[in-house]
Amino acid sequence: MTPNAASASSGPSRRSFLASTAVATAAVAGGMPLLAACGGSQEGRKEGTTSGKDAKKLLPTFVAQNVVSPDIPSKNGSAAGFTQPLDLSTLKTAVPEKLGKGSKIKIMAPFWGTPPSNGNPYYKAMNEAIGVDVSWQNQDGNTYDEKLGAILASSDIPDVVVVPGWNLNGKIPSAINAKFADLGEYLSGDKVKDYPNLAAVPTDAWQRSIFGGQLRAIPMPASYVVNIAPFYRKDVFDKEGYELPTSADEFLAWAKEATNAKAKVWACDDMKWTAFNMFGALSGSEKALWWNLEGDKLINRIETEAYLEALEWTRKLYAAGVVHPDAKAANQGVAGNRFTAGQSLVYNDDLSALWGKTAEQRTQNENFEMGVMDIFGHDGGDPTLWAVQPANIFTFVSKKASKQVVQDFLAIANYCASPYGTKEYMLTVYGVEGTDYTVKDGVPTKSTKGVNEVNGAFDYTGDPAAYIAHPDLPEIAKQQVEWQQRMGAFTKKSSFYGLTITEPNRWTNLADDFEQLEDDIVRGRKKVSDMQQAVSDWKKQGGDDLRAWYKKLLDDNGSAK
Repeated sequence: MTPNAASASSGPSRRSFLASTAVATAAVAGGMPLLAACGGSQEGRKEGTTSGKDAKKLLPTFVAQNVVSPDIPSKNGSAAGFTQPLDLSTLKTAVPEKLGKGSKIKIMAPFWGTPPSNGNPYYKAMNEAIGVDVSWQNQDGNTYDEKLGAILASSDIPDVVVVPGWNLNGKIPSAINAKFADLGEYLSGDKVKDYPNLAAVPTDAWQRSIFGGQLRAIPMPASYVVNIAPFYRKDVFDKEGYELPTSADEFLAWAKEATNAKAKVWACDDMKWTAFNMFGALSGSEKALWWNLEGDKLINRIETEAYLEALEWTRKLYAAGVVHPDAKAANQGVAGNRFTAGQSLVYNDDLSALWGKTAEQRTQNENFEMGVMDIFGHDGGDPTLWAVQPANIFTFVSKKASKQVVQDFLAIANYCASPYGTKEYMLTVYGVEGTDYTVKDGVPTKSTKGVNEVNGAFDYTGDPAAYIAHPDLPEIAKQQVEWQQRMGAFTKKSSFYGLTITEPNRWTNLADDFEQLEDDIVRGRKKVSDMQQAVSDWKKQGGDDLRAWYKKLLDDNGSAK
């Protein structure tokens, strides 16, 4: 896993957390530092979602892949973990014969940084191994939604398009239903067995790939355990004799003790996202996950006491002066940099940062050590955590693509979904030995060329079940997986977990202003009562109608839990 190094804000936003998750998931296996959900009105549009018996007809048959066994099997929704060195001399084969038939395929994908040229050695090697001729149309990831909207509104759509979950806004879901092919005729039921690595993708991830009543996407599987983790400077905690807090009150008391503004040390950065988890607020990662059936009524996260209590507690941190002042400005610097500099001792980030920051600092500060706190209940008891979606980045094929192009794209996806510890994995994730990476003491390490070229492309087109592996820091992989397993034991699935929802257009922007209001409240610019008023307005302006729509959706289709 990797951090979202491109994030420029001091306090992470809902969008940046989703982005970091997807980028991290794409690079989990790479062992290298790199760097939701709705709308619709058009031809072929189908509001709502598909689950229950209707979904079962569309979903691929699951066939476990036994080519390689993980050192730490998945448990409680965690990724699988690989902690033993790769024996590069005995790598297994996951794709025994070349499935591609030579199609020329144009693929559009987001890219953070400067895209490599299409003629680079990595792209050439992948094309040759799979039997295809792919050309990449990489687009700036920071403005990808704008490019997507323009492309999908035109008649000139590439053969294949990657769509991150956080770009499923406005009219994009509607366009997906209208412009992209049904892959069910190739993958539903036992048909997927023609592509064994895709058959090993978890069913939950495939469920997420049903758009407009059809199986339209190849998903990138992910752990459903909450990905936002509270990190702390373990080296500083050990030196100062600090004990990890186990309740909201203990955290505030410790934070006051640890803050020394004159020495430019503050206890923490913005902790809003951890607060939501501590107080048991429903997931804020995707609008459909904001809802949960309690008794016979659907409740939205913004209506709950847990949501308000989390905002109030975070507000207390700011008011106490224990939060780094740049976090209050919300536009100065990067929280992770303040953390590594020792200016803040605790911060939120994607779980991937445990490896990313450790690898980064290993060559800069030999004393640096970070840890990840278990999320505790605000009262000191067990937390109530809510599952995130089991896939949040998707790859689609144009309806205009020929049958051969579709099949050759599936050959790409099947190759790239090869499990960790195979020859196909090594090429997909590390590139060409001697050019993109070298091996020292049995550990593959990417060159500068490899870092720049072996990402943001084939890693989006197909992936195995979620896993974590860091050949350079295997102990970090172990920590990450074990944290997921511990947190997974307290994780619940809300009513619309695992479903991709297309909301009616009239309501898609109804809650757009809530994140800004959250940030204003915790920073003292607004009051909790302003949120209560905003929720009241939301109900009148369509929230209650949207609730009725979701309730009928649940009654008609059932959940996917």
